[in-house]
Amino acid sequence: MYEQNFYNLEYNELKKHLSEFNLSEKAASMRANQIWKFVYKKGVGNPDNFINLPLELINKIKTKIDFNKISIEEKKASRDGTIKWLFKLNDGNLIETVYIPFGKTGTLCVSSQVGCTLNCKFCHTGTQMIVKNLETTEIIQQVLLAKDELTDWSKEKKIRNIVYMGMGEPLYNFNNVKKSIEILKNVDGLEFGPKRITISTAGIVPEILSASKEIKTCLAVSLHAPTDEIREKIMPINKKYKLKALIDSCRKYAEMNKEKIFLEYVLLKDINDTKYCAQKLIKLMGGFPCKLNLIEFNVWPGAGFEPSSKEKVSEFYNTIKESGHVVTLRKSKGNDILGACGQLKTESKKISKKLDN
Repeated sequence: MYEQNFYNLEYNELKKHLSEFNLSEKAASMRANQIWKFVYKKGVGNPDNFINLPLELINKIKTKIDFNKISIEEKKASRDGTIKWLFKLNDGNLIETVYIPFGKTGTLCVSSQVGCTLNCKFCHTGTQMIVKNLETTEIIQQVLLAKDELTDWSKEKKIRNIVYMGMGEPLYNFNNVKKSIEILKNVDGLEFGPKRITISTAGIVPEILSASKEIKTCLAVSLHAPTDEIREKIMPINKKYKLKALIDSCRKYAEMNKEKIFLEYVLLKDINDTKYCAQKLIKLMGGFPCKLNLIEFNVWPGAGFEPSSKEKVSEFYNTIKESGHVVTLRKSKGNDILGACGQLKTESKKISKKLDN
């Protein structure tokens, strides 16, 4: 019976675990560094290939630490180069992970939960009931398997950025997300700097404040409406955390981390794409350091919403831009494989009311 799953361990936890193998503190530190680099620098996940470790130690590691990974159930490639993987977890649940290319490099969009609790009306994941929080190992393995698939273990990295924008609300899985980020940031391993990692939230105010002190990556907020009235119709979480509280938490996050907040705004026909909404959004953006990502709605089966017209999108974009705020119009990728923003969903079903955090 394994005592630990390797991908659940931070570096210091690995070192401590190795010290229980009758290794001195110095030896445990050296071996931990070697193993960490094998796995996270070179992509070597089989202890038999830890070539500079003593055979006796390798045999102990193989009996005590689990290096097995989740599996690829399905892979889809879009015409635009986007890749979506359907991963099967060891408990049989399914999650989706997406690689979005931009030239020679790209961004990996990882999931933090199976399903979602928030039920945002325009989001496909929101139609899937929450099943569970992902463990740290299940988050990290999404990155490792994507790197394996992309042959991304050289110095010239293909995956440049990690975004927690897949299935689930990351801040409702705070502890496991936080720990996964510590592993991603470790300089002896994957070495993703905090500016290369973005957490996206629907606006969980208390956890935004905690994340400003404990996680300290880039923050994206799924805003999607400039007033409480409109936002509550499409995002039920706004009934609990109103815009004023959300904006106050964003302001504090920006102050703590000296970074602008990304505001995500999906344009929905006749819902949030009016001139009135643009003007209200300009006023809201004046309250804290931020930049706006406008997103064209990606249709999914049974969505009940339509994308704004090209004319409306252009008008909305120009109104924001002319106000002096930073705004970009995100080009959707992966639509043909349901891999674009708001399109992720699996067939996993909830079997327990208890969430493991």
